[in-house]
Amino acid sequence: MPAQTRVERAAPRHQPTLDEVARLAGVSRATVSRVVNNSPRVTAANREATERAIRELGYVPNQSARALASSSTGAVILAAADPSLDLFADPFFSEVILGVSSVLEKTELELSLVLASSPEGRARLQRTLTSPRADGIMLVALRTGDPLYGLAQATHLPLVLLGSPPGGDDGWYVDADNYTGARLAAEHLIGSGRRRIALIAGPADVPASAVRQKGFSDALTLAGLTPDLVAHADFSVSGGSDAMRELLARDAAIDGVFAASDNMAAGALAALKAAGRSVPADVAVVGFDDMPIATYTHPALTTVSQPVRAMGRELARMLLSAMGKGEPHPVILPTRLVVRESAP
Repeated sequence: MPAQTRVERAAPRHQPTLDEVARLAGVSRATVSRVVNNSPRVTAANREATERAIRELGYVPNQSARALASSSTGAVILAAADPSLDLFADPFFSEVILGVSSVLEKTELELSLVLASSPEGRARLQRTLTSPRADGIMLVALRTGDPLYGLAQATHLPLVLLGSPPGGDDGWYVDADNYTGARLAAEHLIGSGRRRIALIAGPADVPASAVRQKGFSDALTLAGLTPDLVAHADFSVSGGSDAMRELLARDAAIDGVFAASDNMAAGALAALKAAGRSVPADVAVVGFDDMPIATYTHPALTTVSQPVRAMGRELARMLLSAMGKGEPHPVILPTRLVVRESAP
């Protein structure tokens, strides 16, 4: 009998995927889809990088996937990590959303809002970020060491932050001039004759809180005063009230208070009233934000105004620039003091 011939079958050749093209090109999966489908919504730089990666990998588009991708619209994600943040009730966040939306409505991108303070929320966000439609992410209310930052970085999507990055990293972020704003607040209290001035600071692990505390402390130190009366709270009205009671228990001679948010300042006003202290005759109070609550308190609140809606607009513009492979850079918007009845 003739010898049997053994036929060696070559292993099937690996077909490059959309994700592999995206990684090599340094763009999002959705951008690759747009290039494949000849969408005009791709920058020249991204198109060139994607086409180069397609050639290098030998990627061949799947026709059914092309049909599906051609009918989809890209999305950007606005995610918040702070567990105390009420997405739909907090006026600060609402202003940010309005600013972001005013820019994105001029594009074909959809805006998705995600709360990611719990493990379940982070898992949901991760699924959203790895979907074909995700084009970029904006992070708000990050705290030092928050796992959300690393999760977002690992996706290699364009990433921008509202507030300086945890750990002081360089990159794409928008912030207010927190240091100057806090210094202005402290200098105003000092200039009105207050000498025992307390600070109700935000959480110690929020970068903006630390910067505001430094601006306050530097102003007091320069004036020869001791910045030793500090209590931390969570940016809420109840937190500000509790912190004010703690400070009064430590020093009944307090005659000035800077609260690092308007919500906390409103809580401080309530605690001072309950303690029988007149504002501003006995204690002057300054807040930070210039949210609507500042005009509803009694007396109306002197506060540091930060352009929150403009920060939202800049955040969206920055994300569009990052998606277009622009150069990373921070944008710091100015703050100013608005004088009302609580600290004339």
